[in-house]
Amino acid sequence: MAKYLIKPDDFFRKACSFEAALILVAFFLGWIADIDPFAYLHFSETAIAYGVIGTIPLFLLFLSMEQMQAEPVVKIKNVLFETLGSSLHRYHWTDLLILASIAGLSEELLFRGVIQPWMESSWGMTAGLIGSNIIFGLAHAVTPLYAVLATLVGIYLSLSLDYGGDRNLLVPIVIHGLYDFLAFISLMRAYRASRLAERR
Repeated sequence: MAKYLIKPDDFFRKACSFEAALILVAFFLGWIADIDPFAYLHFSETAIAYGVIGTIPLFLLFLSMEQMQAEPVVKIKNVLFETLGSSLHRYHWTDLLILASIAGLSEELLFRGVIQPWMESSWGMTAGLIGSNIIFGLAHAVTPLYAVLATLVGIYLSLSLDYGGDRNLLVPIVIHGLYDFLAFISLMRAYRASRLAERR
């Protein structure tokens, strides 16, 4: 993803619109497959707690990758810094929370709420788990390594559906949204710090 593909001035509006549009895609695919995207979404304080706890390993992975200097990892960091960092730094944290919440809801409704159960019903649990998350990884393929990591993260999110024994889409929604929010905040702070350093 090249830097010029994202215009920082209208990033927030376009990003929110794109993510929200995925909800419509989820409804459309759900209509085709006769699957209700909200079928496994149930409010539960336990599910929220699982979601918050489940975010910790992902964010620790994010922080550890921040310290890695391997070339493929550096490439990911540079792409995220130049695209998301240059766009997010001008927004308030509440804007980032809104964007992360929309992304968590829409992407989980689409991938874990429709695509995964659709594939599971056709090919079985394991094929549905792997197939839906290969698609998830390809949808996030800003670099080859990032696609692989996104696939693995997707599998983690899919497995979190059944935390506690009862399938609940709220768990991966919380993990996804909270992780995105923390990552956005980290990128925003890093970009602001780099700009301050350049001015000195």
